[in-house]
Amino acid sequence: MPNIAILSVNHHLATVAIREKVAFAQNELAPAISSLLAIPGINACVVFSTCNRSEICVTSDIDNIREILSEFLATTHGIEHSLLLQYVSFFEGNEAIEHICSVASGLDSLVLGEPQIFGQLKEAYQFSKEQGALDKILEKLFQHAFTTAKKVRTDTKIGASPVSVAYYAVKLSEKIFTNLANQTVLLIGTGEMIELSAQHLHKKGVKRMIFVNRTIENAQTIAVTYEAEAINLKHLSEHLYRADIVISSTAAPIPIIGKGLIETVLIQRKHQPMLLLDLAIPRDIEHEANQLEDIFLYTVDDLQQVVDSNLENRDQEKIIAEEIIREKSLDFIEWLSNIPNEEIIKKYREDANQLKNELLQSAVKKLEAGSDPDLVVEELADKLTNKLLHKTFKNIKKSPKINLEQAKDSLPVSKKPTNIHNS
Repeated sequence: MPNIAILSVNHHLATVAIREKVAFAQNELAPAISSLLAIPGINACVVFSTCNRSEICVTSDIDNIREILSEFLATTHGIEHSLLLQYVSFFEGNEAIEHICSVASGLDSLVLGEPQIFGQLKEAYQFSKEQGALDKILEKLFQHAFTTAKKVRTDTKIGASPVSVAYYAVKLSEKIFTNLANQTVLLIGTGEMIELSAQHLHKKGVKRMIFVNRTIENAQTIAVTYEAEAINLKHLSEHLYRADIVISSTAAPIPIIGKGLIETVLIQRKHQPMLLLDLAIPRDIEHEANQLEDIFLYTVDDLQQVVDSNLENRDQEKIIAEEIIREKSLDFIEWLSNIPNEEIIKKYREDANQLKNELLQSAVKKLEAGSDPDLVVEELADKLTNKLLHKTFKNIKKSPKINLEQAKDSLPVSKKPTNIHNS
């Protein structure tokens, strides 16, 4: 039976500098899936990439699947394989089942219990499904993970208070600027991270927000909600000086804000401090900008300190959630163990139907040739019974005595036995 395996490069071992090197852009997912499925022995796959992790989930018949997947990730992103290995986490079998449930439930996230990961994982699953990249096992695994995550949300308080990277980005902003309501915030991108940031900023009383996007219509759509301004990304350099806080989360493959632009902006601002929150992977803002005075640049990794100070009350809920995942995983493992039996039953049914059709065709020919119908039907019944029971009797003879009664009980019997000696 195919094995489940997951290769992960995530925030536990890899810094943002490493994670951005192995991130998959949206337009890279389809080619990556095709390349994986072209590897002999890989039956199905899901490729999953966020700001905190890049993961490849597969079912395969390959013994050295860890090496195959790590080499694939290194080759795809042009990274030295030996360098990448120190940042790789690998899960197989039961561990893989529990891992994907932990990810879906938000237990493995940078921010414990954050809900956005559920939607991101579902999108990755749906994309693989549309690509025809799922098999029966992987399809069932992700459905199991989603069901388990919902139970964790229902039965624990792991997501009781608002938690997300965006939430803690705003919390960090409060540490830099005492009164956020007086600041101008420029938000680049229109994805979920930006929308969540806008919601939290609005609750903090921020009145001046500027939304920036490559497609101006998308920026305008979200700007209307907050009576804010919308500008096209190509005009960013003209407006950046107005921002006290910049929150950026795009899918750009290279930085969209360089150190040189920030230097120019600081002159325009007469060196008033700026807070730059880069929530993107790959990064949107050149890391060298952090060398400039009056600039406070933070990435998703830098938010870890803020996160840690707010998670003490979630530890007990995490223990409960992990127990739910373990219990639910047993159900999935039981389902997996029954797959070989299902395949045997399927093959037995196919063989039986084929045998029935062959004998039926033979009987029809005899009837068409004028044979006695009663004799034809009796012959058909005898042949069908003998052939269907041949393998069963053969197996019974080989089986231990203790299984004989079980085999006898499994034989079909008529619910209304006919007495052939009616008087």
